[in-house]
Amino acid sequence: MSTLQEKTPHKKIAIVTGASRRRGIGAAICRKLASQGIDLFFTYWTAYDKTMEWGVEDDEPLQLREELSRLGVRCASMEIDLSQPDSWLHVLDEATAQLGAPCILVNNACHSTTDGYQSLDAASLDAHYALNVRAPIMLSTEFARRFPPGAHGRIIHMTSGQSIGPMPGEIAYAATKGALDAFTVTFAAEVAPLGITVNAVNPGPTDSGWMSPELASHILARSPMGRLGQPEDAARLVAFLASEEAGWITGQIIHSEGGFLR
Repeated sequence: MSTLQEKTPHKKIAIVTGASRRRGIGAAICRKLASQGIDLFFTYWTAYDKTMEWGVEDDEPLQLREELSRLGVRCASMEIDLSQPDSWLHVLDEATAQLGAPCILVNNACHSTTDGYQSLDAASLDAHYALNVRAPIMLSTEFARRFPPGAHGRIIHMTSGQSIGPMPGEIAYAATKGALDAFTVTFAAEVAPLGITVNAVNPGPTDSGWMSPELASHILARSPMGRLGQPEDAARLVAFLASEEAGWITGQIIHSEGGFLR
């Protein structure tokens, strides 16, 4: 398979999962990393977003790819359902073939539906597990297995603050994102000798197009800084954790919520 263009030695390459929507956190992370000269490979799965209230336009991933290319970096993307077995192998294979070996992995893709105890079933729990636990864990482990000796790598997971407060009505989501927090701490210790840091970011309630006006007002009333979180807030923190300056930070779950009152 031909690459987009000649690979540049020593150029940083990042994989960002779950960047279907241009207004989403995944897209904001891509923009921020691209602004720092980092080449991008992002994944998307519009079929999921089309089932959600916020929806997605078919050409949003293409628009994002074109936008990132205008920032002067190489960019490739892949439509893939990360809940499928071995999807992580396809992502890493394609990213490497298109751009070169990645040194940054941002696990942003997630599955989230409302399911309190009255409606929770095995199918919903399995769907959350496949995307929120299995996919990021297997992407991270395969990333580490392929990582070259002597390099510096970064893995960043997106979580949602399950360790600091309840999420009634979202049992499967809270349980699976909580599992990702636990994985972050253990995996960070295991891959530290490889030169890879592993951290998780809880961006707090973020206005990325999914909130109803009523929910936004409810959250705003509990936001001491007087505003909702924006995708760019999360992106700035992720970009810092992906940088050389953050090389001494690992095994952390960072709550960047603007003082949100639970």
